[in-house]
Amino acid sequence: MSATEIRDDRAAGRLEAVAGGEVVGRIEYFVLDDPRPALVPVHTVVESAHEGEGIAGSLARELYAVAAREGVPVAPLCPYVVTWAERHPDEAPAADPELLRAAKQWLAAHPGRF
Repeated sequence: MSATEIRDDRAAGRLEAVAGGEVVGRIEYFVLDDPRPALVPVHTVVESAHEGEGIAGSLARELYAVAAREGVPVAPLCPYVVTWAERHPDEAPAADPELLRAAKQWLAAHPGRF
């Protein structure tokens, strides 16, 4: 397996895993503004040829690292990220219920976004 690079395409709302010049996995997310800034992952996708390589976990880890560097919390709606966070409480602080509610409301108000 070639080295996997993770890049943040903030404008597109994707954290991408790139190997051999192609995107092999991604977390789709949005930035919540209200009641305060937070990163909200909605979907995690890994190309079938790359499943089992730890790509999804690497993406989740990097998402929390990006949030920590930016000083904002993560409010995960993606089931994979929720599970990953539960398994890695040292890297993934518990989500604020108020932010989770706001993120769900934002997603409901933007049905075509994801």
